[in-house]
Amino acid sequence: MSNINELFGKELKVINMGLDSFGDDLKEQNIKTVQMRWRPPAGGSKKMMSLLSKLK
Repeated sequence: MSNINELFGKELKVINMGLDSFGDDLKEQNIKTVQMRWRPPAGGSKKMMSLLSKLK
């Protein structure tokens, strides 16, 4: 348990892959945050992902 408890005393550094507002809330608390702009391949369309996989 001591290893886990050590984490609570360290500075947080967050990569946010969600809504911008999640990252904004963290930044307001002076937490180092990087906003990652990620979207599912082919806009999440299963048909398009299937077609793209055939190109590989």
